[in-house]
Amino acid sequence: MTDEEALDFAIVVYREDDHWEAGMLPVALTSDLHGLIKALRQQPSMSGTIGLVAVGDDFFVALRVLGERVSVFLSDITASWDWPLARQILEYLDVPVPEEEELEAIFQEEDEKPLPAGDLSIFADLGLDEMELGSLSGDVDLLPDEVLSSIAARLGFSEPFERALDSVFGDLGS
Repeated sequence: MTDEEALDFAIVVYREDDHWEAGMLPVALTSDLHGLIKALRQQPSMSGTIGLVAVGDDFFVALRVLGERVSVFLSDITASWDWPLARQILEYLDVPVPEEEELEAIFQEEDEKPLPAGDLSIFADLGLDEMELGSLSGDVDLLPDEVLSSIAARLGFSEPFERALDSVFGDLGS
C-alpha cells in the first residue's frame, strides 16, 4: 500500500499574525516521535505549535509544543503493538506497552474501543475539552484523518488543515 492510499500524514499547525497556518511535514515523521518534536520546535510561533499525525486507518497522534513543554496524545495504545510511533509515544509517556492478554479481558467486557493515552486536555485551552477529545478518539466509525479533520474544525483551523492535506492528497472527500 502506498503512503497516499494509507493516508499516513503529519501536519504542523501554528498561529501567524492572528490566523492559523498549516503545512505538511515529511511522511517519514509518522514513525519518529523525536523527529516530530524537533520539526514542531523549528516552527516559530508565539503560541506554540500543534502536530497532527494520522497513521493509516489505525490511529492518530496530537502533539503540542510550547517552549520546552511537550504535550502528547495517542488515540489508541494498542497501536503500539504494530507501529513504531505509537510505541515511542508510550515510552515517552512512561506507559508500558500492554500485553495483548491484558486487554483481552477488558475487550470481553466492553466493545473493542480505542484506549487513548497521554494528555486528554491537550487542547482544552483552545476549546476542545477532555471529554470531547475522548469521545472523538473513541468513535470507531471515524477514520484517523476524519477525527483530525473534526479536531481542526473545532479548534478553528479547518481551512488551513484541509489545504495542507489537499496539497498532497487532493480532495479526500471527507
